[in-house]
Amino acid sequence: MTLDLPGFVTTFLAAMAALFVFAVGIGVLLLIILYLIDITQTQHAIRRNFPVIGRLRYRMEHLGVFFRQYFYAMDREEMPFNRAQRAWVYRAAKNLDTTQPFGSTRDLRPAGTLLFANATFPALDAEAVAVKPLIIGPDCPQPYPAPSFFNISAMSYGAISKPAVLALSNGARLAGCWMNTGEGGLSPYHLEGGADLVFQIGTAKYGVCDAQGGLDEARLRAVAAHPQVRMFEIKLSQGAKPGKGGILPAAKVTPEIAAIRGIPVGQDSRSPNRHPEIADVAGLLDFIGQVRKVTGKPTGFKLVVGDPGWFDELCREIVRRGPASAPDFITVDSADGGTGAAPMSLLDYVGLPIQESLPRLVDALNQHGLRERIRVIASGKLVNPGEVAWALCVGADFVNSARGFLFALGCIQSLQCDKNTCPAGITTHNPHLQRGLDPTDKAERVRHYVENMRHEVEIIAHACGAAEPRQLRREHCRIVVGPGRSLPLNELYRREPAPVRPLEAA
Repeated sequence: MTLDLPGFVTTFLAAMAALFVFAVGIGVLLLIILYLIDITQTQHAIRRNFPVIGRLRYRMEHLGVFFRQYFYAMDREEMPFNRAQRAWVYRAAKNLDTTQPFGSTRDLRPAGTLLFANATFPALDAEAVAVKPLIIGPDCPQPYPAPSFFNISAMSYGAISKPAVLALSNGARLAGCWMNTGEGGLSPYHLEGGADLVFQIGTAKYGVCDAQGGLDEARLRAVAAHPQVRMFEIKLSQGAKPGKGGILPAAKVTPEIAAIRGIPVGQDSRSPNRHPEIADVAGLLDFIGQVRKVTGKPTGFKLVVGDPGWFDELCREIVRRGPASAPDFITVDSADGGTGAAPMSLLDYVGLPIQESLPRLVDALNQHGLRERIRVIASGKLVNPGEVAWALCVGADFVNSARGFLFALGCIQSLQCDKNTCPAGITTHNPHLQRGLDPTDKAERVRHYVENMRHEVEIIAHACGAAEPRQLRREHCRIVVGPGRSLPLNELYRREPAPVRPLEAA
């Protein structure tokens, strides 16, 4: 008995066989080419000694971060943000239940672990009070009654995409919090969302610079004319790269970006490592006064702290000049802050973490009688309720977050921020990748993240016996200092008097 196949089946099988042979031939040819390339190149010893196979080493090195994230790392192991931290933000942003079963997965034994001291008789729900707006710059012609203690930190248009800016701006408006523009200038997408804005003046003064790179008061006045722009923040430094400016490559200086930033089209734009006009405390206060006089709006500055003793120098000069010379707010950033890209030497080794710098700032202001005059804003890896509550306990008036809101937008910590290949469409200008980020949907996630953050910080405050989050004090939070031992923050952060230095001989 013979099987008589139809003609088209025979033809199809013959074609598939030919295609298979062709594919194998192409594969063999490709392997030969790769072998010749590897055996003759001199840059990589592994590839030269193990042609073709050695390439797997470099590929696996690249993929290792993703394998660890999804398969091998425990919930509390990853850096800079572990899976548990990210998962809470994701669920809060989606307005899902953030409770979990069977006890905490957080190890409460290592030194540095935060613990909140619950009250024996916590505040009743009926005793809870709403968080009231806190006025920043009460003596300014246009003070700002800031409604939210949790807000969006500085992220520039250019560093993040148009859909991301739109989502953040609209989400901030819905949530009733402010959004910091970052140092890249005021874009139409910041304004389109309708949120309260903090305009950041970086060292390059994008958006308010003159032809020589100095401050253009006419441009500054035009920015201040927008009613949505509520405050101005002078950036001295940021946690990821203190003491270093940045560069915007010519390829990214499109006509739109050039118009927003006030720079020439198609040319590299370099940011100085500091403001040329500000060389000391006196220069800083003078510059703050100039911006505040031109704009009529609250003006402060942002820095990552290196020498905490500098706060005393600042406070003494303010006291000498009078309270009117003081900044309306100080934003203190942590040394482990984030950015699109920064040298590892700065990321890992330069600057103080916020756990040390924030209490030093608050203590200095208290010591010099300036705490009520100057509002304090904390920033740096504060993405979960416990971290925000800690900052309020230490003495912050407000908390800013950038990377927390990136997670709310859908960031998966792929660490592609500087490669224009962000898979979530946040830090890329590739239209194909941006297409996945729907500003309308993500604005709702931003809103939910803010609202759930405020709610859970309120839960912590009520558990500690405080009627609302700004009533949290240092005694409400403890920190583990050794096995089976913790200290309240008011004991840990006791301010020591400055050492007396003997006078030099005349």
